[in-house]
Amino acid sequence: MAHTDLETAKAEARKQAMAQRAALNSSERAEAAKAAAEHFFQKVDLTEGQLVAAYWPIRDEIDAKPLLTRLMDSGQPVCLPVVMGRDEPLIFRLWEQDTPLYEAGFGTLVPAESAPVVTPEFMIIPLLGFDKTGTRLGYGRGHYDRTIATMEKKPVLVGYAFSAQELETIPREPHDVPLDYLITETGVRLFY
Repeated sequence: MAHTDLETAKAEARKQAMAQRAALNSSERAEAAKAAAEHFFQKVDLTEGQLVAAYWPIRDEIDAKPLLTRLMDSGQPVCLPVVMGRDEPLIFRLWEQDTPLYEAGFGTLVPAESAPVVTPEFMIIPLLGFDKTGTRLGYGRGHYDRTIATMEKKPVLVGYAFSAQELETIPREPHDVPLDYLITETGVRLFY
């Protein structure tokens, strides 16, 4: 498939995934967020002390706050991504219990600039869509793929979404890094 055809196919997939995600009502969203967090703790092989990157939800993404709360309450170290620039890799800042978060644009929150920059071992990633092969469809800026490509050791990649975001197929380019896990309100899928 030519590059322009790939971009067109991904743009159409993004529209479809956004519509599917937007169709969920608020009570479905809240219940899904709780169920997804429960599935994470039941099925993901996380050991004490492993550093987990999560995200502060924006737009109508599945709410990762129930998961973040449980991770922090259990003493698991957590970090959040910080966008450094349009074509730059993300950095991750440690978020410690009882420390405030600050607005970082696009409706997201991040730890203070004084928080340590860290390298996660697990990366919980928001997404627009996913398919049965573990291909993740993001917003098209490439922040996560670019970041993963610069990491010395690839972290365990955990897609976090509503089951309604599943698409039949998503074109995968060489730079698209597949997920290791996908977690929705209906359960956990493994791709490794």
